Amino acid sequence: MKTFFVVAVFLLFKSEAQRNDFYNARTSPQVPITKQSPASKVHCPEKNGRFPTGSCDGYIECEDGVGEEKLCPDGLLFNAAAGIFHFPCQYPIDVNCTGRAATQPPQATDECPHQYGYFRLGDAANCGQFINCVDGHAFVFNCPEGLAFNADSYRCDWPDEVPSCDAEAYLGFTCPQENLKSGFLEEYRTYRSPSDCQRFYICINSRPRLYNCGEGYAFNDLINACDGIENVTNCASHSQPNYGFNKNKLH
Repeated sequence: MKTFFVVAVFLLFKSEAQRNDFYNARTSPQVPITKQSPASKVHCPEKNGRFPTGSCDGYIECEDGVGEEKLCPDGLLFNAAAGIFHFPCQYPIDVNCTGRAATQPPQATDECPHQYGYFRLGDAANCGQFINCVDGHAFVFNCPEGLAFNADSYRCDWPDEVPSCDAEAYLGFTCPQENLKSGFLEEYRTYRSPSDCQRFYICINSRPRLYNCGEGYAFNDLINACDGIENVTNCASHSQPNYGFNKNKLH
């Protein structure tokens, strides 16, 4: 019962506290808008407001019956649901483009595929890093240890929940094929990392997830949980690496 409680605590910490701390604060960028045509030629559906056009990144802004066609910066889309006091151009995951899928051609740079947006770096075996592009310049971020960038949500998730990530190749561990234990959420198994006794894997439905016991603790196979590092045979104490964000701008 004690072992099951420890595993449950680690699962809840990783999925709720750590992931949410990093990505719940995402906001729309404040960037300049491009005007497309003279105001005198634009029809306003209403006297005041913003209205969609035939493209997903274009819109009409009307003030006192005078309208202007505007174009969102490359990589951002017009959100017709945004209030008048909110910035109208937002990230693609926040915008419904049904019926107006066309957008302007990408304005790629050496660093970014679009002027604005979040994009993964690396391949399926290296999926823990991403960039935030601002005005065509890329800023590099690392997901917390053991997590992978999910381009569908702009968040760091468990690698097995990211379709473009090969969890086994990324984490360097494949779950052995053997009988599973029954848990309150899903079937799971635990294994100490072959290369670092402070880390261990939980295999959920035969897919691995990496956990860290933390400084001063190690995974004890005898109790199947984290324990004081002095209680774990052949596990020397060492400092925990820094897996925080790397906010270095690309050059």
